[in-house]
Amino acid sequence: MKLTSIIPLMGMALSAAVYTGCVNASAETELDIDGDLAYCNAQIHRTLDELRGNSDSIDYTMMPRNMEGDATCWHCRKADKEEWCGGFWPGILWYNYEATGDTTIRKEAEKFTSSLEFLSKIPAFDHDLGFLMFCSYGNGYRLTRDPHYRQVIIDTADSLATLYNPNVGTILSWPRNVKMLGGHNTIMDNMINLEMLFWAAKNGGGSNLYDIAVKHAETTMKHHFRPDFTCYHVAVYDSVSGDFIKGMTHQGYADNSLWARGQSWAIYGYTMVYRETRDPRFLDFAQKVTDAYLDRLPEDYVPYWDFDDPRIPDAPRDASAAAVVASALLELQGYVLPEQSKKYLAAAEKMLASLGSDAYRSGDRRPAFLDHSVGHHPAGSEIDAAIIYADYYYIEALLRKKKLEEKHDVLATL
Repeated sequence: MKLTSIIPLMGMALSAAVYTGCVNASAETELDIDGDLAYCNAQIHRTLDELRGNSDSIDYTMMPRNMEGDATCWHCRKADKEEWCGGFWPGILWYNYEATGDTTIRKEAEKFTSSLEFLSKIPAFDHDLGFLMFCSYGNGYRLTRDPHYRQVIIDTADSLATLYNPNVGTILSWPRNVKMLGGHNTIMDNMINLEMLFWAAKNGGGSNLYDIAVKHAETTMKHHFRPDFTCYHVAVYDSVSGDFIKGMTHQGYADNSLWARGQSWAIYGYTMVYRETRDPRFLDFAQKVTDAYLDRLPEDYVPYWDFDDPRIPDAPRDASAAAVVASALLELQGYVLPEQSKKYLAAAEKMLASLGSDAYRSGDRRPAFLDHSVGHHPAGSEIDAAIIYADYYYIEALLRKKKLEEKHDVLATL
């Protein structure tokens, strides 16, 4: 997300080092969600032991971010406004607490979460406040109902709303890059941050937060997509007139290519917007952008980092995009007609089966959940890496699948 957060690749030869293989997704695979969650729990404890090191304490301002190349330990970054991924590790801990009920994990989640509170008290710097604060404080409030967490989220939502430009109808994603990109810029990733605005509007914040989120989704739906419902990464607008200037990429292969994680944000984002508004326009659109993605997947349902990379099938995969979409589909399948629901549920299960296989698990080699994600390919950053947000959406998807199974078991007894 951050244009300024670029990690050198340290000379890794891309064509030789990346994972481009697949597992047989066409075979019927029995998912073991409890086993997958137990695996995540074990990896989380490995990470906490690593962060603790030889001392009895942890620096709760340092958040796991990635493991690149042959690295076997997390590269951590300081929790500050320059690190857009700071909320994912606390969010993972909250999900793990939800899955296990382990109060030790809850205490760790609280400590890592609290290190981000300062972000609710400073002027908004870009759109990533939602990732930072709703993955952490949002999950924390959902599980604890701590009123302080609620106020932090509302304060942060008010801050994010200051980046909204009513002339354009979207939130400005990167204020620092208006000149470089040629105007008011909005990136597809921003769709995820709308959830914090919707939540705040329902939980004590102003109704303007709801209105901003809806307008942002409408404007993005109008300008951010091609006729085939694939998305640009970046949409650029005139800040004064609000006119759409151009669609372009920043992290994808080309301006007219389909960057996998960008489309995953669209699928997740419009599914969430439908949940919050119940407006059928958004449900219809969520299905269109989903089908455009599913129609182009490889056999194992884990996408290449960009569907139009000419090196395919020798291009790297992006497990993070698969995790985001799997989680989104497990929600979307509950809103659509039975035939479509069956299709989306089956696709999500194939994604989870692949991600839970030895082909994509980090396993004993290092303490992440998943390998083979891609961060910022054009910058040579985080290519074929373990990345913290892949793990966040993976454990979220596992918990969503577990809840579906439990609901099915309950209904079967009636």
